[in-house]
Amino acid sequence: MNGAIGMGHLDDMALFVEVVKAKSFRGAADVLGMPNSTVSRRISVLEKALGLRLLHRTTRRIELTEAGQVYFERSKRIVEEARLAHVELGEMLAQPTGILRASFPVDFAVTYLAPLVAEFARLYPGITFDIDLSPRRIDLVSEPIDVVVRMGEPEDSHLIARPLAVLQSRLYASPRYLAERGEPREPDDLSQHECMGMIRAGRWTLVSNEKVHEVPVGGRFHLNNVGMIKRLSTLGMGIILVPEEIVADETAAGQLQRILPDWQSKAMPVYALTETRLLPAKTQRFIDFLREKLASRR
Repeated sequence: MNGAIGMGHLDDMALFVEVVKAKSFRGAADVLGMPNSTVSRRISVLEKALGLRLLHRTTRRIELTEAGQVYFERSKRIVEEARLAHVELGEMLAQPTGILRASFPVDFAVTYLAPLVAEFARLYPGITFDIDLSPRRIDLVSEPIDVVVRMGEPEDSHLIARPLAVLQSRLYASPRYLAERGEPREPDDLSQHECMGMIRAGRWTLVSNEKVHEVPVGGRFHLNNVGMIKRLSTLGMGIILVPEEIVADETAAGQLQRILPDWQSKAMPVYALTETRLLPAKTQRFIDFLREKLASRR
């Protein structure tokens, strides 16, 4: 391998990163506005300069070789750092601008993050927002998302996880349900009640000071959407275990009330996930803002 890659190959390094992100020469060509043949030729020139094949080419897509994977991991950081250098020079003269693309959990965003996003938007009028409300796993390499906020421990060890807050779920039921079924007085009573959750059958782990108690729970409703679970609970259909931030409006309106107040779930972390540590000012300031605001509400 030729260890002395000239400055002219830095542009090809950036081109290689775009090809990998697009997963095809044509996709990268469309993004960069150049002919497909030019993209292919320049990648071939880069491979010859390095003395290693970086990509396996097929009729439909490209795949990284082992050397290509290593080169991509290093190259994307170099390219991103160079891009940020130009961005930061401009931001020395102006407030952060551009599109902030973020993905949030649906119910946590609507109930809890919306006021914070509005406050941040007022502070930075030059930033526009493209927000995806989804629990799905986001591919930060191939999708144009700057930051993902997720509840629970991160699944992807390749992402950069920045802790924002720690939430604890508490038990809630509607006055109507409690009038019909009675109020549980201790955790074991829950096994005799309608308990609604995200799993078909299972156990709720509750903590109180130093005590930990597991309770088998079940019920007629099994859903994969917290908003629907919350709504059914306000209609008297069962007991739910959710973060208080998710049901703040319903408890304030008297639609739900907390039960077994001495008991709650184990702590659930909330993270901001990014693909790199090298962030533009708009993304870094948004993460810092969320961390400050969420910490002050603990």
